[in-house]
Amino acid sequence: MRKINVGLVGYGFSGTTFHSPFITALEEFELKKVVSSKKDLVQKDLGDVEVVSRLEDVLEDVQIDLVVITTPSGMHFEMAKQSLLAGKHVILEKPMVVETWEAEELIKIAEEKNQLLSVYHNRRWDNDFLTVKKLMNDRVLGEINTYQVHFDRYRPVVRDRWREKQGPGSGMLYDLGSHLIDQALNLFGMPQFVSADVFAQRENAETDDYFHITLGYEKLRVILHSGSVVPSNGPRFQVHGNKGSFIKYGIDGQEAALIDGKKPTDNNWGVDQPQYYGKLFTVEGEIEKQDTIETIPGSYTTYYKKIAESILHGKNAPVTAYEGLLVIKIIETALKSSLEKKVIFLD
Repeated sequence: MRKINVGLVGYGFSGTTFHSPFITALEEFELKKVVSSKKDLVQKDLGDVEVVSRLEDVLEDVQIDLVVITTPSGMHFEMAKQSLLAGKHVILEKPMVVETWEAEELIKIAEEKNQLLSVYHNRRWDNDFLTVKKLMNDRVLGEINTYQVHFDRYRPVVRDRWREKQGPGSGMLYDLGSHLIDQALNLFGMPQFVSADVFAQRENAETDDYFHITLGYEKLRVILHSGSVVPSNGPRFQVHGNKGSFIKYGIDGQEAALIDGKKPTDNNWGVDQPQYYGKLFTVEGEIEKQDTIETIPGSYTTYYKKIAESILHGKNAPVTAYEGLLVIKIIETALKSSLEKKVIFLD
């Protein structure tokens, strides 16, 4: 089987946690080069992989098929543009870019060069989201009227990292908001309007660390929320329809497992803990019923498996560049709504 040769750009939290474990675990890929200033760390983790200091060292290598960009968000556009023009397939860590015009230009170049351009919205393969999506597809809840998701954390002290400093693409909305928005658009498509409250809640915060967004559809309201000073979490998912409700606590454990050094090839990868199985409440006539729903295992591996199918067999990308663009459009609209303190209707 022909392997896809990969150049990984950046070896910070994203590169070490969300990309290199899958690239190295799957037989479809071979990690050829890593762009990083942390040569000792890279080789400690990954063995004798070649470590280079410049993106150009990857782009000039004719053997490299795929460039995976995990640098800070403000660097995505230029690096992706260079990579596409060099004839490489590209995966961009979310958020895709900072502004929609950047996404539009990258999409145009990718189409002209006939190259894959995808965005790593891996949380489409969280165990809780997969479970919610199946319940909705099976029409168990009936017509959905309220979809509410929280991505809260308890990080009351501002940390010294780029995501918490002023700069393009920093802040909670671009970070965690990208995930929640992508999930919502994957389920419901583009909304009619956006209403948002986005601001810095913590002392000494340099960028937003709180958001509360409502996406408005005809009879549906999608509520996406994140806070950084939440010592004890409420439900992760609350989904209500005219036939029932689904309430789910806890969060997918793949990120925690990856941080602990576990491999996606481990037994029981992505399996939820039984105490976090969601509760399904349904109503038929005057009969009310409550069931515990076993969570579908999460699988970030699926994203990279589908990338391989796209490159090797011409199948659709697991997340398209256009879908990445729509996420940025909603982020921009949410920021405008929060700044102007009004509902913004989309074209």
